[in-house]
Amino acid sequence: MAAYPVAIGTLKEEETIGAETKLRQSKYLNNVIEQAHRNIKRIVKPMMGFKTFNTARRTLSGIEVMNMIRKGQVKGVKPGDKMSRVKFIEAIFEIAA
Repeated sequence: MAAYPVAIGTLKEEETIGAETKLRQSKYLNNVIEQAHRNIKRIVKPMMGFKTFNTARRTLSGIEVMNMIRKGQVKGVKPGDKMSRVKFIEAIFEIAA
């Protein structure tokens, strides 16, 4: 792990990143990211890949948005409230259920 501080120093010298940028080393940080994407992995695995980059980008974006709606990370949608989710999706796509 000694290469990380050298790399950060080089990036700061080249002004690729700001001088005020701090290095946070945490061996558990990746676990949070992996747990957040566990649901996506579970959904995508049976699809056996995508044919084009744009198909992958659109599909993964849709999955991410639906997870955000489910978690209540969207303004006006309460976590765990199915009716507010349904109303939000109806409003976006202008559909009536």
